[in-house]
Amino acid sequence: MNTLIRHALGGVLLVSVSGCAQNQTLSPPPGGEQVSITVKVPPNLAADPMRVMYRSERCPIKRSGPDWSSYEEDGYLSTTVQPQQQGQSDVYEAKLAINGGSRCQWQLSNVTFGVTYANTTHFGPDVKASPGGGGIIVMFDQRLPQRRSAFAATHEVSGDVLIRKDYYPRVSEYFLGRHEKLARLLGEGETYSYYRAPNARKVAFEPQLHADYVLYSVEPKVHKVGDYTQITYPDGSVTADGNKPDFEKVQAIRLGQSQ
Repeated sequence: MNTLIRHALGGVLLVSVSGCAQNQTLSPPPGGEQVSITVKVPPNLAADPMRVMYRSERCPIKRSGPDWSSYEEDGYLSTTVQPQQQGQSDVYEAKLAINGGSRCQWQLSNVTFGVTYANTTHFGPDVKASPGGGGIIVMFDQRLPQRRSAFAATHEVSGDVLIRKDYYPRVSEYFLGRHEKLARLLGEGETYSYYRAPNARKVAFEPQLHADYVLYSVEPKVHKVGDYTQITYPDGSVTADGNKPDFEKVQAIRLGQSQ
């Protein structure tokens, strides 16, 4: 079941509820603890809506196993929060209640947030923005988040969280399927970076976009064995060996190091 409601958690939230049918609303106690999540947004980017997960031991969900046995797991409630610009600054903030309240006593479990391109006109009139590359997931309990890569490591943080990461523009042209040009962010590692910080009350994300170091990739126009996407790095070097764009190589080019 999905329900759209509005509820105040330091602002107006759009709540998309799934799971625990017993109580589908948040009701944080007045004056309760909150976690502040801020994103410092570079030019031409935008702060993504934050996807927030609450869980409840009091309102479990019944599941069926492959052998038709039944078991219970914690109930869950998913909300979407739009961070708000702080004055005229480039900082966007959302404040989330730790205790979501109601009869289920919802507890903040994890939040997914990040940045993506909002303006791509400087890449050309036919280049569109594409999500991916600038995502962060912070976990406030020991559960796994709803979006999880088996290959990504989790950074364990004892207190508040300050995340500074380098990103580069990546403009890709595709021909197979349909012709389109997309701009996204090239970052280190997986689509999301994972942090577990159960005691954090402040989470700050400061992505460093190096806008002058653009990586271009062009897909083959027809599918042919041995033909791979051509990747052009900011220094003019070109590869077409079937490998993904090399973040470390772009870093080395910017820092003037040999690769």
